[in-house]
Amino acid sequence: MIDLPMIWAAILAIAIMAYVMLDGFDLGIGILFPFIAKGEQRDTAMNTVAPIWDGNETWLVLGGGGLFAAFPLAYAVLMPAVYAPIIAMLLGLVFRGVAFEYRWRDKAHEKYWDASFFIGSIVATFAQGIILGTLVQGVNVSGRAYAGAWLDWLTPFTLLTGVALVAGYALLGATWLIVKTEHALQERAFRFAKPAAISVLILIALVSLSTPFLSPLIAQRWFKLPDTLILLPIPILTVLIGWLLLKSLKAKQETRPFQYSLALFLFCFFGLAISLYPYAVPRAFTIWEAAAPDSSLSFMLAGALVLLPIIFTYTAYAYWIFRGKVKAGAGYH
Repeated sequence: MIDLPMIWAAILAIAIMAYVMLDGFDLGIGILFPFIAKGEQRDTAMNTVAPIWDGNETWLVLGGGGLFAAFPLAYAVLMPAVYAPIIAMLLGLVFRGVAFEYRWRDKAHEKYWDASFFIGSIVATFAQGIILGTLVQGVNVSGRAYAGAWLDWLTPFTLLTGVALVAGYALLGATWLIVKTEHALQERAFRFAKPAAISVLILIALVSLSTPFLSPLIAQRWFKLPDTLILLPIPILTVLIGWLLLKSLKAKQETRPFQYSLALFLFCFFGLAISLYPYAVPRAFTIWEAAAPDSSLSFMLAGALVLLPIIFTYTAYAYWIFRGKVKAGAGYH
């Protein structure tokens, strides 16, 4: 028998990971924007993501819409728990999107659009980190509804995950600029990338050490034999990738730092999935308890099997068409 809830959990996990890895670097460019020289360098930095940034957000829509349709109970419980950071995230994305378009058309107020681009990027990223932290630490549930307070999402752990994601996106943005630019802007990106990488590695360690204290189930998952031995390769590989990342930055390699940064995010995502499995609402409802009826899941799966290859294809095509270095003075105007 086909396990439809598990299939949809995998689809949503892929969508969320795709969003984080793809939209992360263009949000990262926004986070780094105040530290990029005004004029030509800022124009070039924005042009590296101009053809793809809005397409990257397709995965966010898929993740949110898929959660509502495939796991309505999880959606109904989690949304009230994180209304405030979700609203902040959406407003940040709106500010960022408007600034992206208007800074080219309203040069008289370019400094204000640049500020909006930065503020929107950092607010959206920090809010995403808080949402992630809230999911990991769990929410108060009574019956089949959220039973917590308005500010339950605001804890030291969620603030830590918020800061960690800001640093992570900044790393992705810096390493993306290394791949896509040259000369002075690339050198500046190398200078950004090393402290960002060190910060990310420290924050990964802090989040990883804090997570087991949130729940005995998470602690048991990672520290009880034989699970510990089975899962040991994940932290070992994460440390190895971090070392390779720092080594590639020191050697001033162009493509490897971005690849290692993506791999770092991927292994952190694996660790998160292992900590949360098998829950859709941590420590409250499993994937199967929160899922929609199989008839609904199978109906949606038929559409997903058509649409997902299309999304993958046009995303890959866009990246292929706009591959290579972005020259100063060329691109989006």
